[in-house]
Amino acid sequence: MAWNEPGNNGKDRDPWGNNGKNQGPPDLDDLFKNLSRRFGGLFGGGNRSGGEFSRVGLSVAVAVGVVVWVVSGFYTIKEAERGVVLRFGEYSHIVEPGLRWKPTFIDKVIPVDVESVRSLPASGFMLTQDENVVRVEMDVQYRVVDPKAYLFSVTNADESLRQATDSALRYVVGHNTMDDILTTGRERVRSETREGIEQIVEPYQMGLQVVDVNFLPARPPEEVKDAFDDAIAAQEDEQRFIREAEAYAREVEPKARGQVKRLEQEAEGYKSQVVLKAKGEVARFNELLPQYLAAPELTRQRIYIETMEEIYQNANKVLVDLPQGNNSMIYLPLDKLATGSKPARAAAPQMPMAGVDSQQSGGGVMEGANSAPAPIRGGDRFSGRN
Repeated sequence: MAWNEPGNNGKDRDPWGNNGKNQGPPDLDDLFKNLSRRFGGLFGGGNRSGGEFSRVGLSVAVAVGVVVWVVSGFYTIKEAERGVVLRFGEYSHIVEPGLRWKPTFIDKVIPVDVESVRSLPASGFMLTQDENVVRVEMDVQYRVVDPKAYLFSVTNADESLRQATDSALRYVVGHNTMDDILTTGRERVRSETREGIEQIVEPYQMGLQVVDVNFLPARPPEEVKDAFDDAIAAQEDEQRFIREAEAYAREVEPKARGQVKRLEQEAEGYKSQVVLKAKGEVARFNELLPQYLAAPELTRQRIYIETMEEIYQNANKVLVDLPQGNNSMIYLPLDKLATGSKPARAAAPQMPMAGVDSQQSGGGVMEGANSAPAPIRGGDRFSGRN
């Protein structure tokens, strides 16, 4: 049943305390006075006026607010960070790592990591100089060196660096052939891309420093991937064959140079030997010439004997015992005797031995050939006559 419904035994349940009298809206002044009387005892004076209560409550609220404001101003900057302080929205200064305090609602601190190396990937299908399409992936590593420039030089420094990387990479890829990008020119593409990025971001003063640029393996479209794999394998085989040839050349050339040097030294030695031998013969001739002029016949006989002695020392000899009174002998194969083979004992026609007197008795000496060399005439060796 509603509070103002008839039949309530004459007791209207008016929430404003009128009890069935005037049902109009309550007086606000009376309401505040009732609240003041009820809560006045909390501050030690239930009979105080409403003005005193308002002043005390406001003082307590202000004191609590000041404490909260002071406590909320403490903050910490990490070791790898630097704090950029904004005072009423305008840049003020940079704070170092540690426990700091700022006036809340006046200063705002933005921490910026200046030691960690950040990574920015970039990839996409790009057109090369020879009008081929290749997928290129690159990873740019950078870090913040100026927190103020990083936050306020451009709207978004990371996004600006991404666009600069994409622009530099497309420019470099567009000025190189596909073979260079996939094989031998990868290092050149990486270095040129880094230089292009630095040239683009330098005028904007974004507070960033490019640490390194990693050029990830590029690959052609799937439709022609097999053909390019074969081409790369052929180029690798070419480089391998070249290295093998260079290794073989390094192995053979020293041997050839050593052999040439040895032949040169042998030739020099032979030259020296011939020259010294000729000089020795000239000196010997000069020593024998006075003796020959003093006693020609005696000198001629001595030279003959020395010459025959030298000849017989270097020739094979066969001793034959001739019976007395026999002017013939059995033919002997001297060439087989000289080589050590057993001569045949078959009968052979008898013939007189050249250079042996038929009336001579006793033993004879034969030289390794069929006949002994003719004696040298005494004056032939020194006079120059035939």
